[in-house]
Amino acid sequence: VQLQASGGGLVESGGSLRISCTASGSISSINIMGWYRQAPGKRRELVADAFTNGRTNYATSVKGRFTISRENTNNTMYMEMNNLKPEDTAVYYCHYSNFQPPDYWGPGTLVTVSS
Repeated sequence: VQLQASGGGLVESGGSLRISCTASGSISSINIMGWYRQAPGKRRELVADAFTNGRTNYATSVKGRFTISRENTNNTMYMEMNNLKPEDTAVYYCHYSNFQPPDYWGPGTLVTVSS
């Protein structure tokens, strides 16, 4: 499985960005895709994920501001990020799992929120 992310960039506090990730290769019909992020000096953390059945999970810090969605027909996941804050600054990593090892990670896309 290969993951290709796009989007990200620099935005002012309160602004919005959308990032996307497309999975290719041996994609299982039942899987989970998600976004993790890692800020400088911090551990990687889950931001949000979405199952193929539409069930979603969000970190408390982004609930109400970020929305994750996916198009299963083309194995693409999106995350709309609104009301961005400087503390959202991080490298965002796309993640894919079909619930058996290995997990797959994209190369990461940088989101920078200026104050």
